[in-house]
Amino acid sequence: MEKYSALRMPETIFYGRGSLRNVGKEAAQRGKKALIVSDSIISGLGFVDQCKELLDENKVEHTVYLGIESEPVDIYVEEAWNQCKDEGCDLIISIGGGSCLDTAKAVSVLMTNNGYIGDYMGGRKTAKVKGIPHIAIPTTAGTGSEATDVTVITNTKNDVKMMIKQPAFLPEVAIVDPYLTISSPPRVTAATGVDALSHAIEAYISKKAHPMTDMFALSAMELIIKNIRKAFQNGHDIEAREAMALGALQAGTAFSNASVCLVHGMSRPIGALFHVPHGVSNAMLLPAVLEYSKENCIERVADLGVIFSKRAEGLPLEERAVFAVSEVKKLCLDLEIPNLKEWGIDKDDFESAIDKMADDALDSGSPANNPKVPRKEEIEELYRVCYSYQFSDNQSLI
Repeated sequence: MEKYSALRMPETIFYGRGSLRNVGKEAAQRGKKALIVSDSIISGLGFVDQCKELLDENKVEHTVYLGIESEPVDIYVEEAWNQCKDEGCDLIISIGGGSCLDTAKAVSVLMTNNGYIGDYMGGRKTAKVKGIPHIAIPTTAGTGSEATDVTVITNTKNDVKMMIKQPAFLPEVAIVDPYLTISSPPRVTAATGVDALSHAIEAYISKKAHPMTDMFALSAMELIIKNIRKAFQNGHDIEAREAMALGALQAGTAFSNASVCLVHGMSRPIGALFHVPHGVSNAMLLPAVLEYSKENCIERVADLGVIFSKRAEGLPLEERAVFAVSEVKKLCLDLEIPNLKEWGIDKDDFESAIDKMADDALDSGSPANNPKVPRKEEIEELYRVCYSYQFSDNQSLI
């Protein structure tokens, strides 16, 4: 019986300190006028101006969209798309966190395929034409969006985070410069870092994992686990920042090709309804969901335990897996990740939303990739467990 897998990545990846300088020449090879998609915070840090200067040096015209103020929503996509059309742009450059990159991905595809971005959710509509060239430049080590064919956009009419995955959404060029991540404050560093770790872990335990994604996922887990605390404690530790940037890139490559699982399926509805940033909501869920899933992927969770500490190699398989979950909890505790209650979500409001969140999680398709595929009732119970989950308590809660 034939069995094969695919691996998709950007055509070109620039990685390392100072790699931002490549944006001008790469843009000049791909278009004449660029729409730069970013936000006011990134612009205030001077990164947009640096990008504009490099474009000017290479005689590439540009216009800037800075309307992103939150997780990406369909309104931002519509605004940026209209500006891209009105200004006659034939190239997109995104610089910022995942919100900026995901918005730009959507605009790139709509420029050549048209329609409402939500039309592409669940494969209802396929982007048959490649989008206009997109150069993606992350300023956080987290989403890995620069290396994925996924965009997540919230439908503001029904409060659903639409996970859209098609090859056309893959950026043509990724520029991963760790210097751009130094300005990330500790809480953002923690949330985006655990987001990247979630990507790597879920890619590794996914039913769609294959040898190439395993290679990226394992490397990403090792880089992130060994460096996230350093980057959190000292944002100017450039070696830690560089390792985190590479880990996020590798994790993005892994999950884009192996898919995410239950953590992400449950995380998106929390973000859509309670406006919790994506990285934070993933971090809130990761330990409890990993604890729930481990019995069906015990060997792989045990591998994670050994990455946390080589001393775990001498433990029996089951104990290695338990140790892995314990270490993920400890990591979240050290990084000051709050639970949902501590974030400030009202318990009654959360309880009343659980039915919709469970439905939306299942509709996303991600839970079906989990090694232990949950029933709706199990997802509902996991939400309740995660509401007041204690990272300091290493006793199983499920």
